[in-house]
Amino acid sequence: MIDVIVYGTDSTEKNFMTTSMTPSSWPELRIDEWEDTRDTLHMWTQIIGKIRMQYAPLVNHWWQVTLYVSPVGLTTSSIPFGGDVFDIEFDFINHELNFRRSNGLHAKFALEAMAVADFYAKVQQSMADINVPMDISVIPNEVDPAIPFPEDTVHKSYDKDAVHRFWLQLSKVHIVLDSFRAGFLGKVSPVHFFWGSFDMACTRFVDELAPEHPGGVPNCADWVMVEGYSHHLSSAGFWPGGEGEGMFYSYAYPAPDGYPRQKIEPAEAYYSEELYEYVLPYEAVRKSDNPEETVRQFFESTYALAADLDGWDREKLDADPHRLTTYMN
Repeated sequence: MIDVIVYGTDSTEKNFMTTSMTPSSWPELRIDEWEDTRDTLHMWTQIIGKIRMQYAPLVNHWWQVTLYVSPVGLTTSSIPFGGDVFDIEFDFINHELNFRRSNGLHAKFALEAMAVADFYAKVQQSMADINVPMDISVIPNEVDPAIPFPEDTVHKSYDKDAVHRFWLQLSKVHIVLDSFRAGFLGKVSPVHFFWGSFDMACTRFVDELAPEHPGGVPNCADWVMVEGYSHHLSSAGFWPGGEGEGMFYSYAYPAPDGYPRQKIEPAEAYYSEELYEYVLPYEAVRKSDNPEETVRQFFESTYALAADLDGWDREKLDADPHRLTTYMN
């Protein structure tokens, strides 16, 4: 007999169970209903992401600093320290932040409404509890104004239900992006969550140096962008910002001639003159008959546009993401 455990307490348990019984549904989450919580969570993820950046060796395009979707939330994955490893995981089912070290030390504290300054202090204590020194920049990146973490008493909201639904959104996006990633034989990033811009992304590259990125991102050194955008690329992902319920996005760097304002799929997608990228409203995806296929069309059509206009050798780069089934048969 296999025991089935349903995680979560209080209202979270009901939400988790309901969602578990309808795996095809994409959760609704309007930005204006959780914006304060979103901005607080953004700062929390920056603190944890900076700890990973403190210890993980630099990987091209900053791939070593990101977070990843896990079965309960967002995780740093294993981080090297002192001959062993540790990790930090946001648990958005039980609403805890867990610190685990491979020598057996562990710590955790509850995720609940608290100021960023209080969260920062609790993280400091938890890191001390697992005997890993914490020495990070306390200035947030890619936001303006950037309130130092120990002084931030402005951001202090935490709506458990909204955070849980956000994690469910990321889980859905992760599945689609993972399948999309499998269709490329060239250099491609993991499916990962960038805490600076607070978005999930997957980026395809070709071996051609790009013009130096001009930088200009708020509270982020220009050389950070230069490292991130060193080669020609096509990037796609999901951002819980903009209007309505957030948006899927796709862009090319450098944008090839003729890239903006082209016809792409699905019909609800369009080129944003403000963001200089193609976007697809999350709400349109959620309400579609087949959300996964709708997002796939968007990712595939915008990639094809960028790659063809930029002269990528797609015969060598593209692959069937389901080719394993063919090999096994």
